[in-house]
Amino acid sequence: MTSDIKIGIVTISDRASAGIYADEGGPAIRDYLKNALASPWTAVARVIPDDRKAIADTLIELADREGCCLIVTTGGTGPAPRDVTPEATDDVVEKPMPGFGELMRQVSLTKVPTAILSRQTAGIRGRSLIVNLPGRPRAIAECLDAVMPAIPYCIDLIEGPYLDTDPTVIVAFRPGQKAKA
Repeated sequence: MTSDIKIGIVTISDRASAGIYADEGGPAIRDYLKNALASPWTAVARVIPDDRKAIADTLIELADREGCCLIVTTGGTGPAPRDVTPEATDDVVEKPMPGFGELMRQVSLTKVPTAILSRQTAGIRGRSLIVNLPGRPRAIAECLDAVMPAIPYCIDLIEGPYLDTDPTVIVAFRPGQKAKA
């Protein structure tokens, strides 16, 4: 089934992009979204190194040229010198959305005390919502569980396509709309 809805999935990792180890983050995002979204969509996946310009260029490509309504990144959100995903995201977004990062850290802190070291963020570029996630598959799912209820409505507000969720997995919140389930 083909769809006009495109979602960018970007793994940011020097080692995965060099083929030193298998990308686990990108497939974890794809699997999560396959399960959570009821709307048909197409993944536009990239695996790139931890390089600020490469990250920014990839986000611009996915937002401006590919027309992805949602771009989800994994990796590069820690304090290490090569962790520059939030900075690259800040370079390209027009509207920061700090509540996403705040909620993801809050949820992650209930699981592990080092979550305070994570610098996830989000922002809007044109009609694209960009969300930075951590690199570990379990943390990816925990963070998406926290923010996914708001993502479809955010995409509505930026005049993107209508994303429907599977209410048995995640209930999207839209004001004035009765929750299904």
